[in-house]
Amino acid sequence: MNKAVTNIFGALVLFISTGFQLSAQDLVGAWKGKLSVQGTDIPLVFNISQEEDAYASTMDSPSQGATGIQMDETIFVDNTVTIKFSQASIKYIGTLKENQLEGTFYQSGMEFPLTLTKTIKTLPGDTSLPSTEDELKALANLDSGDYKYSVKDYFSRPKARSFSFSPNGEYLSYREKDENTKNHVYVKHLETNEVTRVIEEKEELIRGFGWANDNRLVYVMDKGGNEDYHLFAVNIDGSNQKELTPFEGVKVNILEGLKEDKDHMIISMNKTNPQIFEPYKINIVTGELVQLYKNEDVANPINTYLFDKDGNLRGFAKIRDGVNIDFYYTTDGENYEINKELSWRDTFNALSFNYATENPHDAYVVSNLDSDKAQILLYDLKEDKVIEKLFWNDDYDVSNLRLSRNRGYELDYFSYEGEKRVIVAVSDYYKKLHQKITSRFPNYNYTLADVTDDESKYLIFLQSDKLYGTYYAYDALKDSFEFLYDLMPNLIEDDMAEMRPITFTSRDGKTIRGYITLPKEAINGKKVPVIVNPHGGPQGIRDSWGFNPEAQLFASRGYATLQVNFRISGGYGKAFLESGFKQIGRKAMDDVEDGLHYVAEQGWVDINNAAIYGGSHGGYAVLRGLTKTPDLYACGVDYVGVSNIFTFFNSFPEYWKPYKKIAQEIWYDENIPEEKVIMKEVSPVFHIDKIKKPLFVVQGANDPRVNINESDQIVKGLRAKGVDVPYMVKYDEGHGFAKETNSIQLYEAMIGFFAKHLKKEISYPIND
Repeated sequence: MNKAVTNIFGALVLFISTGFQLSAQDLVGAWKGKLSVQGTDIPLVFNISQEEDAYASTMDSPSQGATGIQMDETIFVDNTVTIKFSQASIKYIGTLKENQLEGTFYQSGMEFPLTLTKTIKTLPGDTSLPSTEDELKALANLDSGDYKYSVKDYFSRPKARSFSFSPNGEYLSYREKDENTKNHVYVKHLETNEVTRVIEEKEELIRGFGWANDNRLVYVMDKGGNEDYHLFAVNIDGSNQKELTPFEGVKVNILEGLKEDKDHMIISMNKTNPQIFEPYKINIVTGELVQLYKNEDVANPINTYLFDKDGNLRGFAKIRDGVNIDFYYTTDGENYEINKELSWRDTFNALSFNYATENPHDAYVVSNLDSDKAQILLYDLKEDKVIEKLFWNDDYDVSNLRLSRNRGYELDYFSYEGEKRVIVAVSDYYKKLHQKITSRFPNYNYTLADVTDDESKYLIFLQSDKLYGTYYAYDALKDSFEFLYDLMPNLIEDDMAEMRPITFTSRDGKTIRGYITLPKEAINGKKVPVIVNPHGGPQGIRDSWGFNPEAQLFASRGYATLQVNFRISGGYGKAFLESGFKQIGRKAMDDVEDGLHYVAEQGWVDINNAAIYGGSHGGYAVLRGLTKTPDLYACGVDYVGVSNIFTFFNSFPEYWKPYKKIAQEIWYDENIPEEKVIMKEVSPVFHIDKIKKPLFVVQGANDPRVNINESDQIVKGLRAKGVDVPYMVKYDEGHGFAKETNSIQLYEAMIGFFAKHLKKEISYPIND
């Protein structure tokens, strides 16, 4: 790309707001045009809006995937508009002539003619389809019982959350919600109790934050749920706030925080090519980038990087022919050679190098190369051999451990997820700590939410099926626990429903596990309505024991919730996972149906009064359930679900495209004639005529994974049949709703929908 084009593209990246005085009648709206730079057309859109007596404008660069770039100065004098963004040396001067602005675009000393034509700014999807606010509110009002807890009680964000210590233990960071549901980040000095608001959440959500070192925090944000995450950093007093990756249409992943290099971290970005990610060392103060390796083979890209604690690239995994994985390793820090040739189906992941040994090539590795269940091995990467098999379980994959940097990288514990989370203490130090925690807090799952570098302070997070979550601080020097925060004190444990692990046998003899959340009526001997809730993914994902706000809301209305870890779910070994490949919408759906029959046979639920609800693949399962077994469910709620596997594959985001062959091995490959037939058979959009029961559809307009077209297709098809399909679309959300107000509105409408279509008055004694 020539330098002129590059400069313009690089400039169209920031967003600072101001107002200006214009004629609303003439200028409010969207203005579209194209810059012509040495034969390259760059589309631009200026959007002008009015708020009271002030106006605001933003700029879109569609070719860069950039929207909402606000200008920092806009003036209208003598029918001429001047728009500036000084930091990027951008200026536009145009004269208003009816429905056109004729003028010049200036950037870094260059000038380009630019005529803008007034146009209609379009929103994603078919905007004629979503239900009105009044229609959705009327649906929500059907949840009219006298209930102790409202939807807001379950889905309002905690007043404070996401606690963590600074590495030296002097400060505590956390998020706190204001009266407008904005979740700002605060830092509290633990000696003086002085509190500083460090990060202000504005229109865009802070998607995550954490300590980079003792004096600086990093955080990530995207735009409206589009998942193009940008990295920011700020000092603990709120100063020197900086966007570290101001690149529109570029997604950032944090790979490594460098304890040994406090001013840097390692990230990856798809900056060079949107389909592949390359690693960079980034200075968290200045934003200076150093590219650590080039990922240039788009057909066979690197998809995983292995760094040591000092930030040295020691290895990487590279896709070959779309479905094979070659693991490269270096012994001299310069030359990378193939160490292992694997299939994408294999697990071989280095969790950490073993810094407690003199051999720099010893590593803790999770592997299932010689077993069905993933095991933790001590492995010599240079010699490519197992040193010792450290930990395994006969029924579940194991994949987690903790090392103590403070105690010379001593191995503290292994953990895995069975019916509940299991921690197996290893070191003498941790055995004592584990005993103290479990004795003090029996019957709860605990996690170490954080620990200071010197291990003098621990942050312990407790949860159960009935407890939303509480934080305790443990002072190792004083050997004392201190209550810190209850995330949801309004939700009384004794009022919450029990989540029970279940195990049953599928129709073809496979052992299937899952969970049933039972309202008190079911435990007291009544059959209750049930909401079947298939999980997303679907591959490698599983449902877990713990507090589930959805299931608790449903239980408060008298509904049980069934969660089945159907074949293809993760955590149960390679054979179980792969038994679900090419079975999405088929045997995977059979497992869900078999789970429903099982819990009905136990006398807990009324199988004639069952709904189905899920998100992502779970939303697909809703649509598939209503078409595969039209009489089994009373109604369904499809939340960002796939309706057409053909269009789903064709709308993959760029960074998914290198994995398309893998996705075809998991789902189906339309290039194989018999599989193309199956794809049509299991794509609900082709079987709309089979849907007999009410359906509620929910979608985030900016969803990069499941395009809004997936929901539009199913709604259009049913509406064409004269079916009333409530349809909620949020234009500031992506793959699932992250904003509190939107989330509450979703569940209010959903619970009203269930109130309308599930007959709660039907309740049978078990022995009836």
